[in-house]
Amino acid sequence: MADLLRMAAWSPYAAGAGIGVLSWLAFLLSDRPLACSTSFARTGGMMERLFGGKPGEREYFRKFTPEIDWQWMLVAGVFTGALLSSFLSGEFRLSSVPALWADAFSKSWLTRYAVSFAGGLLLGLGSRWAGGCTSGHGISGTLQLTLSSWLAVVVFFASGIFFAWLLYGGGPC
Repeated sequence: MADLLRMAAWSPYAAGAGIGVLSWLAFLLSDRPLACSTSFARTGGMMERLFGGKPGEREYFRKFTPEIDWQWMLVAGVFTGALLSSFLSGEFRLSSVPALWADAFSKSWLTRYAVSFAGGLLLGLGSRWAGGCTSGHGISGTLQLTLSSWLAVVVFFASGIFFAWLLYGGGPC
């Protein structure tokens, strides 16, 4: 077991099966799907409240109360687990500009951060617009055989393949 925890990469099949079992257990034990994008919106509401705003006056925040809930803890767990895994595998490195990004685009940390921030904003907007993120639609929604989730997953994969090709694999950029 200790060797498994020290591996730099796991089999995607084993990891996928593990996420599937985790999703079943989440439904079985808590009647909740694995999903996390709403926690980012809730965090925005908590930040607004912190600076004197009144998020509760907005219809969205009446439905999704700005609070630390199970999804928020899932995000914290993903971050903590990834950090722990990087330490255990010996792969932890502090880097403001990863080598793949620097080779393909720019060595500038400012460019990297600006593009990451813009991408994060677009991802957040898209996940709220779609009513869920890759984990909500891709794992939990497809598990429930939800047509909108299957459509979302097809779009996720097609977009990912297209933009990876465009940015890294010989597209016109």
